[in-house]
Amino acid sequence: MENFTFYSPTFFAFGKDTENEAGAYVKRFGGSKVLIHYGGNSAKRSGLLDRVKKSLENEGLEYVELGGVKPNPRSGLVYEGIDLCKKEGVDFILAVGGGSTIDSSKAIAAGVVYDGDFWDFYSGKYIEKALPIGTILTISAAGSEGSPDSVITKEEGMFKRGASGNAIRPKFSILNPALTQTLPPYQTAAGITDIMAHLYERYLTNSKEVEVTDRLIEALLLTMKYEGPRVIEDPDNYEARANIMWAGMMAHNHSCGVGRSQDWNSHNIEHELSALYDCAHGAGLAVTMPAVFKYVMNHDIMRFAKVAVRVWGCEMDFDHPERTALEGIEAFRNFLISIGMPKNFEELGAKKEDIPKLVNVLCRGDGRDGTISGFVTLNEEDCTKIYEMMV
Repeated sequence: MENFTFYSPTFFAFGKDTENEAGAYVKRFGGSKVLIHYGGNSAKRSGLLDRVKKSLENEGLEYVELGGVKPNPRSGLVYEGIDLCKKEGVDFILAVGGGSTIDSSKAIAAGVVYDGDFWDFYSGKYIEKALPIGTILTISAAGSEGSPDSVITKEEGMFKRGASGNAIRPKFSILNPALTQTLPPYQTAAGITDIMAHLYERYLTNSKEVEVTDRLIEALLLTMKYEGPRVIEDPDNYEARANIMWAGMMAHNHSCGVGRSQDWNSHNIEHELSALYDCAHGAGLAVTMPAVFKYVMNHDIMRFAKVAVRVWGCEMDFDHPERTALEGIEAFRNFLISIGMPKNFEELGAKKEDIPKLVNVLCRGDGRDGTISGFVTLNEEDCTKIYEMMV
């Protein structure tokens, strides 16, 4: 296990009707004028936005609104939010939505108190300061409600890049599983896939003797393996949704990633798909991960064999561990297909002829040097072959 620091100060309010306490939590964490940031009309139609506003009014808090966050959130709305917050004297940002809304809120929060272009943070600069953020989660997927991370798509060039800093960890997050019960099955399945991706990205490590976090990751993967089909079969299963929601937070607040190197090549490779085709991030990961895993598995065949046995119930073949590894990868792929995720480029809406463009933006775009690094360092030829495996 490697040296590490871990700081996770977010206050979580979990359970039914907790969104009605939003105003009290904003006041508790120092807010007086709030930007309510949200996505489309679902928050309005469901009455959630009205309940949030009422809770703020009950605490005597002022607010302004900015809707319009799209999946794979865009830089243009971030700039608009930064300008609005400065103009209105906003001192707290409340994200009402899923990972895209929370990530956009984090970018705005960092940009408001920064003299330069917020995109500097998505080009490698660490976020040291930001306005305080609270979240009301409506989709279990990205884990942004508990993480120090954010991903934004820059419209000029369509670069999808991440930023990080403890300053953008939410001060509080309200997690009511009932708010996810109206999600379409496809969105629910995409969220499950994203959660499992966050776990696999940490599981693929070159660090030795990390049994504690290995076992945490395996336990959460087993939870998703059990609860995923239950919630697809019965969308109103509150208990299944509750377990998925908490697993989603645990998967990405870094408690499973301390003291170990991590991968994130599957995320990097997928980001180009969702940036170009605007597909659901989880759906893109469902197509990407099996291809990446098969391509890199010989780097540490026993790591793939171990998760195959411990999570997917495969029998260990000590004479041919590569067979066990492949069986586990295929079991994972079949699980994703079983909950409604796409299995190839065609079902995702991607095109083989776009592979050179995808690889160029992935490996050379926005100042990259021709490689991406993680569990294995991949060059342009490697990435081309991986995309071709998805066709």
